[in-house]
Amino acid sequence: MDRADVLLVSLGSTAGLRAVDDELAASLERAGARVACVRAAPQPAVRTLAYTDLRWALAARRAAERGLADHRPRTIVYSTTTAALLWPRPGAIRFDALAARTRPGRHGVWQRPLERRRLRRAPLLVPQDAGSLEGAPAGLATPSIAVPVPVEPAGLGEPWALRDVAAVTYAADPEKKGLDRVLAAWSMARRDDEVLVVAGLDHDRLPEPPPGVLVAGRLARDDYRALLLRARLFVIAPRREDHGVAQLEALADGCVLVTTPAPGPYVALPIARALDRRLVTDDLVPAIRAALDDPAPRYQERAIPLLAPFTRSAVDRVVADELLDALLGAG
Repeated sequence: MDRADVLLVSLGSTAGLRAVDDELAASLERAGARVACVRAAPQPAVRTLAYTDLRWALAARRAAERGLADHRPRTIVYSTTTAALLWPRPGAIRFDALAARTRPGRHGVWQRPLERRRLRRAPLLVPQDAGSLEGAPAGLATPSIAVPVPVEPAGLGEPWALRDVAAVTYAADPEKKGLDRVLAAWSMARRDDEVLVVAGLDHDRLPEPPPGVLVAGRLARDDYRALLLRARLFVIAPRREDHGVAQLEALADGCVLVTTPAPGPYVALPIARALDRRLVTDDLVPAIRAALDDPAPRYQERAIPLLAPFTRSAVDRVVADELLDALLGAG
């Protein structure tokens, strides 16, 4: 077996993370690298975030050990800080947010101090955005290269006025994504013929949806993007947003974005504000109605240049011109 240039250790705990890791691996390969990807074995749901992270970190360590033995890589990239916490060998760390911000109090009692040590020992940090470094230790000297998640339109879709789905929300983590706030606002804002489709949520989590709400379940990726191409709005109320890939995908597929101004390295937030400030608010009811009844002129057309830094070709340039040399030099 040929020696790999890069071993990508994927936590893969969600479909979104797996898709992000697949994109990075493919981009590195287009830049000329030989990439081997190993994934942590799936873990059962447990009661606390601290125990959840421990199980996933151990699974990532086992995957990394297997990858090191099988592929003898020149360098390693751990995808998420959780995957790096118990690493068998130092490597670059790819992440959208740090445990210093996402695991407050008892939720990150062991992760936060270990994360600080890993950030200092890593040869390279690969945040999805400069804002992803929020919470990093003061004076951190580890070099970093921001590499966005590529977002491409899924297709042309119908013209906005002809789309047959009024609104979509994504709720794989209902608490974090603010599903309760979205449903409350939708119940007051909707008209009788308007339907909100909830994607990413198992049907048993909302067995009796309120009027005007349809639970689509955990859709295959192509089916989910096809749904976005039929939707006029993407509505979400995150309590904190680490990156906002779902929002960027919705914008790429021609949806109007209605969102709360959540804290975190929320890269879609300034784009949403630039397109229509009325729709970035904690008061979602008038924002939903404004988006449906009085959309800003040329909203979809104006979104295209704002999404340009997130296209696959733009990300490939960063990977080929900056990331690959830095990784191999660090290895």
